[in-house]
Amino acid sequence: MKKNMSIADKVIRVLFAVIIATLYFTNQITGIAAIVLGIFAVILLLTSLMGFCPLYAPFKISTLKKENKA
Repeated sequence: MKKNMSIADKVIRVLFAVIIATLYFTNQITGIAAIVLGIFAVILLLTSLMGFCPLYAPFKISTLKKENKA
């Protein structure tokens, strides 16, 4: 797995996950929406930690600068 996410991409994903978690823990989202968004938040966190987005791979998308690719 080649990394294909920049620092900015990772930060944005983590921010969205934190926002979803905040909405959940303040009971702003409940039920099915909470479950779906919770799964989405976990996926965002995992891809941020790995630095690899599987959806980017088939389309050859990379937010890394050319000199930073691993």
